[in-house]
Formats: sequence, structure tokens, C-alpha cells
Amino acid sequence: MLVDPLAPLLDLADVAPAFAQARDTVDAAMRHRALRRHGGQVAAEASLRAAVASAALEGSRYDLDEVRGGTVTDPVVQGALRVAESLGGLVDLWPRAPRQVLAKLHVLAARGVVHDHDLGRLTTGAERIDALAGLVAGNEETPPLLLAAIVHAELITLRPFAGPAGVVARAAARLTLINRGFDPRGLVGVETGHLEREPEYVGSAGAYATGTPDGVRSWLRHYASAIEAGAGEIAVIGDGVLAAV
Repeated sequence: MLVDPLAPLLDLADVAPAFAQARDTVDAAMRHRALRRHGGQVAAEASLRAAVASAALEGSRYDLDEVRGGTVTDPVVQGALRVAESLGGLVDLWPRAPRQVLAKLHVLAARGVVHDHDLGRLTTGAERIDALAGLVAGNEETPPLLLAAIVHAELITLRPFAGPAGVVARAAARLTLINRGFDPRGLVGVETGHLEREPEYVGSAGAYATGTPDGVRSWLRHYASAIEAGAGEIAVIGDGVLAAV
């Protein structure tokens, strides 16, 4: 019998209820009527907003409409956009070769930001990345939301790549949510939720890095809240799409 190595984390105070509430919020958001006929448009806009938010969390803040209009050449923004566009082609590979996917994500995210020699190369934390890869590969026991939260936290704590490592962390978490069926269409812009709660995002990530139960709990509760906020974006985007048709 296989055992979920992360199961004890769901026993931390308020974590399981927060995750259940996030799941319910996502399920409700997926019933938006725009998704029946215009799901592709909603997904494309959600991906764009997530990329812009992810770049902003790395310090490259730009207006959404400017990015949509193609006038922003900032390399971190461009890298976040490349990463967002690549996710569909990496979903199936992620649980089979997570280290390969992380390297690919870094190449996409950091091109033009770091020296070409550093693209896709770990700068620190190789042993911990190996452990994380082992946790991701073939893991069907850990609930998707919990696994995504830990993938994100480990990568944002380690920042194992030069340059915009946070873009890689957020993309890996999104891949986990998509691959494991929590958000198969890639509609939940959790990155926008992190940006809306940026002080909490930074603080809870720092708390996670302490390794204490309270620190991990703080991060997991934040992640659930960010998922809810990202799910809320679906209605905003969907309403906009319907108004335009």
C-alpha cells in the first residue's frame, strides 16, 4: 500500500478545511457559462494575466494592457510569457522528468536575463531538488493542491536557478495543478492571487523556509487563499469575454 509522504501536513490546524474550501471555490468557478463555448479565450486571458503577475512578483511590474499590446520588452516579462505558452507541452513530461522540465522552464524564463551558460543550470540545492523530483515523479497519492503548494514552496525557498527563479517555481506549481487534474484547463490564475496578497505571499514563504510546523501551516493557508483568488479571476475574465461577443 502506497503512503502519501505529505499527508501529515493536512493535519496542521485549519489546513484541510482551507484546501476543501479552495476546491469548492474552483469547482464553482468552473461552472461559469463562458466556459461552455469560449473556454479557449478564457484560458488564454488567464494565462496572460498569470504571466504578468508572475513577472510582477519578480519585480517587473507592467500594465496588463501594455503587455497584451506587445509594447513591453522587459526580459523577465517576456520570459514569463514564454513559460506560460510552453506549459501545455510540458504537462505530460512533468511527472516523468521533473528535473528536465525545471531546466526547460528556466531556459525559457531567464533567456536575456542571465548569461547563456547559466540557463537551465542549478546554482544551489541539488540534493533538495533531487528530493523534490522524487516527490513529483509518479506521485498519485498526494492531493494535487497540497503537492503544488509544496513544489512552489520548495522552489521559491531554494531559488535554485539564477535570475527569475520565482517564475520557474510558480510555473512548476501550475504544471502540478494541471497534470494532476485539479485545474486541467489551466484556468486558475493562482499567480494573480499571490500578487493580490503579495505581503502575505512573501511572509508565508519566509515562514515556510523556517521549516517549523507553524511556518509550513502559514504557507499552506496562504496557498489556499491564493487559489481562491485565482478562481475568482475566472468569473471576471468570463464576464468580459461574454460582454465582448
